[in-house]
Amino acid sequence: MPNSKQKNHANVSTLLDESRIFSPSKKFLSNVQIKDDSLIKKAAQDRLAFWAQWASKLTWSKPWDKILDWTDAPFAKWFVGGKLNACVNCVDRHIKAGKGQKKAFIWVGENSDQRTLTYADVFAEVNKLANVIKDLGITKGDRVAIYLPMVPEAMISMLACARIGAVHTVVFGGFSADSLQSRINDCEAKLLITADGGYRRGNVLLLKEIADKAITGCPSVKNVLVVQRTKSSVKMISQRDHWYHELLAKAKPQCPPEEMDSEDLLFILYTSGTTGKPKGIIHTTGGYMTGVAATTKWVFDLQDEDIFWCTADVGWITGHSYIVYGPMANGATQVIYEGSPDFPQRNRFWKIIEEHKVSIFYTAPTAIRAFMKWGIEWPKGCDLSSLRLLGSVGEPINPEAWVWYHEHIGRSNCPIVDTWWQTETGCILISPLAGITDLKPGSATKSLPGIDVKIINEDAKEIKEGGGFLVLTSPWPSMLRGIYGDPKRYKETYWSKWSENIYFTGDGAKKDTDGYFWLLGRVDDIMLVAGHNISTMEVESALVDHPAVAEAAVIGATDEIKGQAIVAFVTLKEGKPSLDRIEDILKAHVANKIGAIARPRQIILTADLPKTRSGKIMRRLLRDVAEGRALGDVTTLADVEVVEALKKKYEHVES
Repeated sequence: MPNSKQKNHANVSTLLDESRIFSPSKKFLSNVQIKDDSLIKKAAQDRLAFWAQWASKLTWSKPWDKILDWTDAPFAKWFVGGKLNACVNCVDRHIKAGKGQKKAFIWVGENSDQRTLTYADVFAEVNKLANVIKDLGITKGDRVAIYLPMVPEAMISMLACARIGAVHTVVFGGFSADSLQSRINDCEAKLLITADGGYRRGNVLLLKEIADKAITGCPSVKNVLVVQRTKSSVKMISQRDHWYHELLAKAKPQCPPEEMDSEDLLFILYTSGTTGKPKGIIHTTGGYMTGVAATTKWVFDLQDEDIFWCTADVGWITGHSYIVYGPMANGATQVIYEGSPDFPQRNRFWKIIEEHKVSIFYTAPTAIRAFMKWGIEWPKGCDLSSLRLLGSVGEPINPEAWVWYHEHIGRSNCPIVDTWWQTETGCILISPLAGITDLKPGSATKSLPGIDVKIINEDAKEIKEGGGFLVLTSPWPSMLRGIYGDPKRYKETYWSKWSENIYFTGDGAKKDTDGYFWLLGRVDDIMLVAGHNISTMEVESALVDHPAVAEAAVIGATDEIKGQAIVAFVTLKEGKPSLDRIEDILKAHVANKIGAIARPRQIILTADLPKTRSGKIMRRLLRDVAEGRALGDVTTLADVEVVEALKKKYEHVES
């Protein structure tokens, strides 16, 4: 085990070795909460009792009768018969404990607006909004769509829904009208909460305008609640559209929380599927709250005086679990930032950390690689001494980025918790416990207590050392409970590759000689772009929607910033008039259909695509082309010359 001198001055090439181990600093260890392996031992002795102990740290209005019901696998029920409310656990109980004046959110707008809300402030806002939502006809079990920028009203809206038992579905503010419309229609949301706009890199994104376009095809939406953020001019439809601030000003100040069954729906969050149709992932109340509350405490060593900053958007699962429900269940003080890390300058994040004395910083490898590209002078010019722990989320972090993050942001004093989990898992499943886990750059280390993660081969045999499929072999509290309205798809997608007792994550991984996990990325047709899952089928469908496109095949190619970038191979229809800058037109078309996050990095026009004799496009060969690898097996191709021609064209475009 290296000493601190070796650790602080080790060069990158040494740290990239899988056998190299980094130990937390003495300064960090002097005040860490988890000091030994007793947590791990308790989970190993009795996994269910272990989870029940952590569930009991929440506030329940009625205790559960049974910890786990797994008789109808893969449909789990946790803390059966128990009653609680997620909003009460995130807000009310802290006020009852005398912490109403503790800061909940320190919100920073991109245009330098700032607001600070205590837990008492959040309580007041949530109660009033809950009454507004009820007055608009929403009752327990109804679905509410939230399409907002990163403003406090986004978190308040989620908590208000939870308070009255309404099911929220948050749609990322960067998604298009079509994406918003499909999600609203799938869950038949009755209310949409949006804003006039939001700020991004100095520009105003006109969310209300996008929302108006979306809900022209959403018959279930009866009311739209509009937050005034940018004071942009917007069209308000009489009887349907309402200003958020006007209704809150008239609302009653107290709203009794709805008693929820442990297995009642808390939220639906849509993620990409291989069919091109987004999947509505279902999370319920008791198990999910147990998982996120416990893992927030363990993984981040969260303490009462910490200032926690997770840079995710609440439109993603990271924002749900590690901005709203996990940290707030623990009574944390958090920084929330609305905008871009490079506006107005590339030191925006570091200036925020300096000003607000952030102690825990949780961000994505995509962002870290961008920071690396911008250069060390930006963080170097800021005081980052308040930081004591760093986190990574969304995709595997490459060792070079890990080392840079450690040296230039953590100043070689902060442990890095590299976390692996999914929208479906609800909470972190693989991560270091910073006080007791030695770290390896690029490895998420080991599974957390109470979580059964394994690597297996095609025959479901466990691989103790080496690579294979990453699976979970027993239920965990925060696991998804299904796909909204489609239990068959739930079973087929996650529980059918081996058995109904083995959850397939869709990821490949390997284990080293020390039992550490190294994540290798997706093994299906889901791309991981800037930490977000995007279906190849969804992008292909958007491309062929354009009248000039006959056929399209999409793959994820390695990208030094985003991890993967979208590359599309497109065949145009014969007889169509040629269009100037067709590649740019098609990129814009995809962004309009799905959202800017799905805009292809490259579009390669081709006369044909590599296909088998049965007509199936061989995306494996397209990946070989994009990655510059030797072509794999081409014996099943209908025309071998097609892929050779594509390879030459791609190489020409790249050069």
